[in-house]
Amino acid sequence: MKRFEAVPNFSEGKDAARIERIVAPARGRPGVALLDVERNPDHHRSVVTLAGEGEALLEALFGMVSVAVAEIDLTHHKGEHPRMGAVDVVPFVPLGESTTEEAVALATRLGARVGAELGVPVYLYGEAARRPERRDLAQVRKGEFEGLKEAILTDPARAPDFGPSRLHPTAGAVAIGARPVLIAYNVYLTTPDVAVAKRVAHAVRGRDGGLAEVKALGFEIRERQLAQVSMNLTDYRKTPIPRVVELVRREAERYGVNVESSEIVGLVPEDALFDAAEYYLQLTGFDRGLILERKLAGAAPSAPPSRPTDFGSMPVDTFLDRLAARTPTPGGGSAAAVTGAIASALGRMVLGYSGTATSVPADLAGLAQELEEARQRFLALAEADAVAYEAVRSARKARREHPEDPTAGRAWEAAVRHASEVPLDTARLAKRLAHELERHRSRTKPSVGSDLVSALALLRATKEGALSNVAINLDELKEAGLPYADLSAEAERVGSEL
Repeated sequence: MKRFEAVPNFSEGKDAARIERIVAPARGRPGVALLDVERNPDHHRSVVTLAGEGEALLEALFGMVSVAVAEIDLTHHKGEHPRMGAVDVVPFVPLGESTTEEAVALATRLGARVGAELGVPVYLYGEAARRPERRDLAQVRKGEFEGLKEAILTDPARAPDFGPSRLHPTAGAVAIGARPVLIAYNVYLTTPDVAVAKRVAHAVRGRDGGLAEVKALGFEIRERQLAQVSMNLTDYRKTPIPRVVELVRREAERYGVNVESSEIVGLVPEDALFDAAEYYLQLTGFDRGLILERKLAGAAPSAPPSRPTDFGSMPVDTFLDRLAARTPTPGGGSAAAVTGAIASALGRMVLGYSGTATSVPADLAGLAQELEEARQRFLALAEADAVAYEAVRSARKARREHPEDPTAGRAWEAAVRHASEVPLDTARLAKRLAHELERHRSRTKPSVGSDLVSALALLRATKEGALSNVAINLDELKEAGLPYADLSAEAERVGSEL
């Protein structure tokens, strides 16, 4: 299975509830693992790390980008980190047997969709760049949101690869690309003087004669009253972490300053940390194959990664046992979605009998394919519903335990809203499929008429059950005095007759 890492950077590092809403489309999505969410208030930026299969990862990222574009207003954004967009950068990183070319293809597809559907200009960068100068992200981001606003209109060299040739008024532009594994590494100096950090960064970064594959900037971190050398190590094999920190230390000593501490933002390959261990322990000829955990991993086959609930591969009787058990999940929302999957399969069978043994009319064949895809989507929604409700339970508990913490309250609100949006998706899909099957009813064979009636009845049950699930969640928001009108209006629209 081809897997990729994606590390979208969002220009929001202060509002925990907003970050949760941005991340929500990736939570519980089959085929995608949400690995890390790193929030930095000083940089006013969040770095999210995902891993997953290509198609599932694309859908998760587009959902996250859509939320960020709707919610982040760069005209009111100030932070230490350079940025040109609400979603500033989205890199794809090939993992395992995946190739750079495949990562470039994913970046291109996401870029085309963001430009066309969200009206945000997109610049392809890194390995996906279509112009040599755009391989360097710093060149793409030059001038940031404020400077790019004019340049995109007047300079042909700043024309985007996708989307309109003008900035989105609040979301700016986004860089989407492909690259190898990158380590985001920050070193704090024992001074608040940002000028020292900038001089050290100049000495360290590769483009100014420093270390290969190192990008560096100097920032003032007001929260800690320290200056920071913020770095991206774009190839830790060419320039390992210990070489970087030692050069930073030597350059800082020129100004009477020491290294106070350092941090890694996001995830890091274990070999990069072993580089540091070997350097500082002065190990020679060390065989990393002798590391205990690696030996254990090689001694027994790893269990295949499983989805949170895996309803799609679960035997029917096992699912029914799980449904009947006195446990919160799976519940009505998951049952409604599984019912939709059954209806989709039955509808496809009906269409299969609506032509000859070897040929089905093209439009009916297209609907049959749509029903097949819907079956998989319903199963994914069944799993997502269970995961979403578990997130609500966890958020409720945190809110009870910390009633004065506004972050806990906002996280609970975001979890309840997401738990409403999942069954809304289920209801929307059921309504659309019922409409399509009903529209072609006269073209189906009488011999499968009862099967069609069953499929339509199951789709109606799916919609009704899912909307009931939405209503329960909205009651919870209503009782708390929180906004819910948008979700209520959409539920009413979906619930209306065809």
